[in-house]
Amino acid sequence: MGRRKVPTGSPLPKALACGMLEDNGRILFLKRISHGIERIELPCVLVHSGRSPVAEIKEKFTIQTGIDGEVHEIIIERRHNAGSRKRKIWVPCIVFKITAKNMGAKPSEEFSGFKWLSLENAKKQKLSRNTEWLRNYSTSLNLKP
Repeated sequence: MGRRKVPTGSPLPKALACGMLEDNGRILFLKRISHGIERIELPCVLVHSGRSPVAEIKEKFTIQTGIDGEVHEIIIERRHNAGSRKRKIWVPCIVFKITAKNMGAKPSEEFSGFKWLSLENAKKQKLSRNTEWLRNYSTSLNLKP
């Protein structure tokens, strides 16, 4: 009998950490073009075992948006499929409230731009895989400090 080989490579993520920056009822979304289709997503990062979600999203939020934001409490907890559509690996999705003094975004090169949208308008847009959980999210947010 042969043994089944276990694939090696990068470790499995333990969570998806996202940052939500709100300004007058609108939320900052980054635009990414994939296969000729423009999709929006929140700034986010897959967090691996032994890493702090707060530290990871603080670093990635600044890199991805060009905004020096401050990470606050968790405002949304959902589930995210970090695997494939065929082999699902469900991990927690943790969305942190972000505040910043300067709201001028300068997205990194991996993104084609940014949009400020309300949650209701964002649900009507094409969402990236990291933000698909938002489509089923129905509770209104109170993001004001």
